[in-house]
Amino acid sequence: MTKQPNIILILVDDMGFSDIGCYGSEIHTPNLDRLAGEGVRFSQFYNTPRCCPTRASIMTGLFPHQAGLGFMEEDIGNPAYTGTIHRQCVTIAEALGDQYNSLMVGKWHLGKQEQQRPYNRGFDSYTGLLDGASNYFKPEPIKTLIKRNLPFQPPDDDFYTTDWFSDSAVDYIDEYGQQEKPFFLYLAYTAPHWPLQAPEEDIAKYKGAYMKGWDQLRKERYERLTDMGMLDEKSSPLTERDSGAPAWDTVENKEAWDLKMAVYAAMIDRMDQGVGKVLEKLKELHIEDNTLVMFLSDNGACAEGIGLRSDKTPGTADSFIAYHLPWANVSTTPFRLYKHMVNEGGISTPFIARWPEKIKQQGAITHQFGHLMDIMATCLDAAGISYPETYNGNEIIPLEGKSLLPIFEGNEREGHEYMFWEHEGNRAVRQGKWKLLSRCKMDWQFTAAWGFRGDRGPHEEKWELYNIEEDRIELNDLSDQYPEKVRELADRHEQWARRTGVIPWTEYMEVTKTEYLLRTQEITWD
Repeated sequence: MTKQPNIILILVDDMGFSDIGCYGSEIHTPNLDRLAGEGVRFSQFYNTPRCCPTRASIMTGLFPHQAGLGFMEEDIGNPAYTGTIHRQCVTIAEALGDQYNSLMVGKWHLGKQEQQRPYNRGFDSYTGLLDGASNYFKPEPIKTLIKRNLPFQPPDDDFYTTDWFSDSAVDYIDEYGQQEKPFFLYLAYTAPHWPLQAPEEDIAKYKGAYMKGWDQLRKERYERLTDMGMLDEKSSPLTERDSGAPAWDTVENKEAWDLKMAVYAAMIDRMDQGVGKVLEKLKELHIEDNTLVMFLSDNGACAEGIGLRSDKTPGTADSFIAYHLPWANVSTTPFRLYKHMVNEGGISTPFIARWPEKIKQQGAITHQFGHLMDIMATCLDAAGISYPETYNGNEIIPLEGKSLLPIFEGNEREGHEYMFWEHEGNRAVRQGKWKLLSRCKMDWQFTAAWGFRGDRGPHEEKWELYNIEEDRIELNDLSDQYPEKVRELADRHEQWARRTGVIPWTEYMEVTKTEYLLRTQEITWD
């Protein structure tokens, strides 16, 4: 009998489609590039447009609303909006059961209450951050940090969260990689989510590299993406710069903008160094051939306006700044829009898989599309374990994801006939080459509260129809030419929404009395 593989799932936070070398970036990511060179990359792999829903979907193999994370961590007394993954679904760790040692390192963001924590959802040991973000050098509040299932107080000096995650993952592999029972390790980095903070030596590598500006960098990334065959120039031409970003030639404080992107790049670089430590430990223990490693990002690039008026220097422990829309527009090259939204820029992620014993077409790029819901099914398929119908006396919602193993093995798989999204009232459905989407009118106010501006409105809320095979960047709305297809896909989305418990965004906002709409501010880029 073939030994069950070890499985490592690496998730990064708020990283765009083109932010690593093997997806066209200038950022130095040799370890992820090596992973891609020894495995397979996806050109069309989808996440959800926000962190909590994505993590719920990954962990359960379900749509976020089915798992209880229709939005974020608020519980509004609705089964689809409980703020944590409920007991009618199982995590990957719970589904793998006692056949695996299940370990987690990093960002959880699926509930901080004791019963909601990883070690009470199937993981044998957890080290990381329960919350969604923190200071990288001095994480607060301390109560959300856990080390091996116990509260953790980090040292006052020489601490950097990304390194702590990487080193903890290596320690787990060193301990469990030498046991007969295989391990499942979920490594969830917070990098490169704001605040922009990185070690000085990593920032120094990139200072000045971004003085050429976002216009030139988007062109260079795009050329690399098309040269490597990730994208086709005909169906995916480079979009125009987002209207919310000024032409680089007109920007006066170029050094300040250069530094923001230099810190962002340094955060990805440091994460890649950690991935290198993980891969080296697998090699040292002679277990890399039968270890499936998967890598992806939780949503599209983040254009939120955190710290737009801050006088703190990006990168330092006392700063709290994001890199903002103009650089996010580079990260999503060549797509449009960002985190929060269901356009390709908000839901497209790099996805890399390496498993030397199974993936023989090293360096391959596949254009079959997958979704992060498929990760649960893939883990169980690789392990030869069936998805449970019941767990701890609870009837479990049937699995929605489909295994990616046929693609890994170089075959065509029977994929999803339909794929659906809803977040903050932004809706989408994909069927083969067709993608239907609608962006909520309230979302323009909502995103303005986060400091967005540019290619988002004002507009009439309507369904837009795109042929993704011919127009991946979603510029040519075909809704007027194919009204029957619009009606068909809109009806499908409505049926899905009823089945999974989606409620209108206006209703959610009324229930929560959210203050996001009160935070709208006038944004300037000088």
